[in-house]
This record gives sequence, structure tokens and C-alpha cells, in this order.
Amino acid sequence: MVLSLRYKATTSIPVEVEGITPNAVRNLSISEIEHLEAFQGNQKTSLAEFFDVSGDPTDGEMIWEGDLHGVHWIGAKMTDGKIVVEGNAGRHIGSEMTGGEIIVNGDAGDWVGGEMHGGFIHVHGRAGHLIGAAYRGSARGMTGGTILIDGAVGNEIGHTMRRGLLAVGGDAGDLAGFNMLAGSILVFGSAGIRHGAGMKRGTIGFFGEEAPPLLPTFRHACRYCPDVLSLIFGKLRSRGFPLPAAVDTMIDLYNGDLIEGGRGEIFMRVL
Repeated sequence: MVLSLRYKATTSIPVEVEGITPNAVRNLSISEIEHLEAFQGNQKTSLAEFFDVSGDPTDGEMIWEGDLHGVHWIGAKMTDGKIVVEGNAGRHIGSEMTGGEIIVNGDAGDWVGGEMHGGFIHVHGRAGHLIGAAYRGSARGMTGGTILIDGAVGNEIGHTMRRGLLAVGGDAGDLAGFNMLAGSILVFGSAGIRHGAGMKRGTIGFFGEEAPPLLPTFRHACRYCPDVLSLIFGKLRSRGFPLPAAVDTMIDLYNGDLIEGGRGEIFMRVL
């Protein structure tokens, strides 16, 4: 029986559970887990104030249950194991994680996988802004791993991203891949404006029904069908990611941002 944490609070004050991960609780008793530190706003308290804890922590799997939209930092800095969220999740889920797997059967807030270094996150609903992004003042965002968001997302996904794969099944806001250093961002819905601004390397792909406007510092290179996309799409399908039926098609390749050397790539589906 996996470890279950059922949310029982009704407070509107945010609750933070940073550090409560499968690897951190594997050798603890239920009583010890209940007394782990949590925060309600700026007040230090215990996990048992907000969650009913039951099950077995030794197998490395945790289930967080309930409407957790006000519970933040779930799975932050996890190194291995698996977390399943049955409901909506708050901000910073999987931030700075280095390994393991997080599945959210609902929506998630901002900063999903913020500065993550490895592992796998799959949100089966929507998510907020700054997915896989660098925290303000940091030199790098996501440096490894995979983030899949089935629904729509907000602005600045992949901000200063260094490595890894970020795929969005729904619509995206503005400034995808802002200051991007490397890695891959794929968007399969509509998208806003100013994508790839300041990008140095990396790939951003847009595969929706309408091509987003590009900055004038991107130049058309060619029209072709990259072999690598078939490999990536195969990986996404194997993970249950909802790809459009007509996604395997020719793309227009644009290089930029020319003010940063022009080594970045934007793939635009040929409609």
C-alpha cells in the first residue's frame, strides 16, 4: 500500500510542503511523517495539521489527494520515486527535482518544474506561467528532464531553459523560450507573441492550427521534415501525451535570435 496524504484543511492561506518527498520519508514511521515541518503562510506547523497520513512509505510512491491548488512545492527537490497528485496542485510542483516521476491528474499552478535538473513531470490538465523556467535572478532554468502539460499554459515557459524537453498540448501565452540557452519546447495549440526573444540555441516548435507571429530577428532558413521529430513524437505518444492526428508534416525552419548569434531554431508547422 502506497503512502497516502489526504488534504483535510479548508484554509485559504497557502500551505507549503517543500522537502516532503518519497526519498525523504522512505525510512520514517507514519508518526514521524505526520510531524514533518510544513508552513501555513509564514507560520511553521506540522504536516498532520493539514493531511491525514496513511499507508507504507517504503516503496517510494506517494499519493497526494484533494484540492491542492493552495498547496505549494509538492515534490520539490525530489531525487527518485513517484508522486501522484489526485486533484489540482499549487505552485512550484517538481521544482529543482533531479529524478523520479510526478503525475498530476488535474491542473497545476505556476513554476511547474522550475529549475528542474532531471526526472519526469506529466500534468494531465492545465498549468500556469513560467513552466520549466529560471527563478528571478538565476542564470539557468530547466537543465534536464521532461515536462508534459496536456492542456493550456501561461507566459514565459522555458525561460532561460538550458536542457530537456517541454511539451504543451494546449495553448501557450507569450514569450515561450525567452532567453533560451538550449533544450526543446513544443507547443501543439495556439501561441501568443515574442517567442524565442533573446534565445541563443535550442529548438521551439509550433504545431497548432495557426502560426504565431515571429520577431523580425528570426530568418527563414528552409522547409523540410526533420527526422528527429518522429523520434520525439514517438516518445510523447509512448507517454500518453495527446498529439494531434496531423502533426507529422513538413515544417518551416527559422533561425534566430539574430541579436544573440542566430543559432536557435523555431519550427513552424506548414499549414
